[in-house]
Amino acid sequence: MANIIEMPKLSDTMTVGTLVKWLKQEGDAVKSGDMLAEVETDKATMELECFFDGTLVKIFSPAGSQVALGAPLCAIGQPGEKVAAPAGKPTAAAAPIPAAAAPAATPALVVTAAVTSPAPAAVSPAPAPAPSPAAGRVKISPLAKKLAAEKKIDPSRLTGTGPGGRIVQADVEAAEAALKASPSQISNLKSQIGAAGAAAKGPIQEERAVPVSNMRAAIARRLVESKTQLPHFYVEIEIDAAPLLAIREQLNTGLEKEGVKLSVNDFILKACAEALRRVPQVNGSWEGTQIRYFGAAHISFAVAIDDGLITPVIRDAHLKSVFQISTEAKALGKRAKEKKLAPAEFTGGTFCVSNLGMMGIPKFSAIINPPNAAILAVGTTVKKPVVKNDQIVVGQVMTLTLSCDHRVVDGAVSAQYLNALRQLLESPALLLV
Repeated sequence: MANIIEMPKLSDTMTVGTLVKWLKQEGDAVKSGDMLAEVETDKATMELECFFDGTLVKIFSPAGSQVALGAPLCAIGQPGEKVAAPAGKPTAAAAPIPAAAAPAATPALVVTAAVTSPAPAAVSPAPAPAPSPAAGRVKISPLAKKLAAEKKIDPSRLTGTGPGGRIVQADVEAAEAALKASPSQISNLKSQIGAAGAAAKGPIQEERAVPVSNMRAAIARRLVESKTQLPHFYVEIEIDAAPLLAIREQLNTGLEKEGVKLSVNDFILKACAEALRRVPQVNGSWEGTQIRYFGAAHISFAVAIDDGLITPVIRDAHLKSVFQISTEAKALGKRAKEKKLAPAEFTGGTFCVSNLGMMGIPKFSAIINPPNAAILAVGTTVKKPVVKNDQIVVGQVMTLTLSCDHRVVDGAVSAQYLNALRQLLESPALLLV
């Protein structure tokens, strides 16, 4: 009698899975331990393992279909054995219809925007010895007019990019640069301007409707639940990032031959774990009739992937060195982008870090990742005037924003946590002990 393989629960929040592709086909001999198919859950793409020896005699769910938990996927039996889908079991849903093949009468929610860009200055390489008679009627700022006279550039031959087509200083400077360019450079510039102008007149992208993947649907559902059900409040602090950047550079330079390359985020992950040791009330979760406080700091960090984001977890981060955290974070991040994380690698976090600093974002507020009670948003390091020893100097400042679930974390506790975090990051040698 054939053995039926059903859609297993591959993550804690999974309700359906998508059959990405079959690795075995009907008629193929299989054995226990073979990988039969790739299944996309709400968090990752995972391989479906076979637990029987025999032949793949029947595939019930085609590639591309969405399959509910417990629905039959395939049957493993003897060659030539006839097998029917089990009665009373959920069946696979049809594969999503691509937008191009959808009926014309089906409405789609599509947002379009017409984008216009200011046209670059039309540059003439031929200088004019004096303004033309029409120059008095040219819309030009006083500064640009003075500069054009000094550079012997005819304003009437320029196209302004200021308000209402007004010629501004930048237009005159662009014309001056063009005068100094070689003929080939001028030709290239004109072709670039023409291409840019043509692109600006067209659509920003192809209008289309994209079916929502399991991962994107899960992200949307969880974020709506978090933002509407968790009472968020936000606490922000600025830290002096200069000591952190200095010690990181020293370590990376000194250990370069050993292949060590620490990131700022490695130090932040370690500092978050140590700060939880000092202020453990943040390391908790709301459970309705009780608040659960965790004895270990399992730090998760957000990783952007093609279809959304996922939060790999560094377990027992409070017991690991910065170097161990760095190695583990790089490996987890790589597997996350390849969608090869095991469920145990992206579940069970007790505190989350979201870092947009490497993308140049100075500060932001993140949405809590349930069941965590807090998430730290990390901005980029910005050079700005600061006061040190009653003197105004150029400082390197990083903004950290803590989003808290007010059911678990009070304002005073959040302040204590951020102060502990600031002390650790401004004295980063403490993280190496």
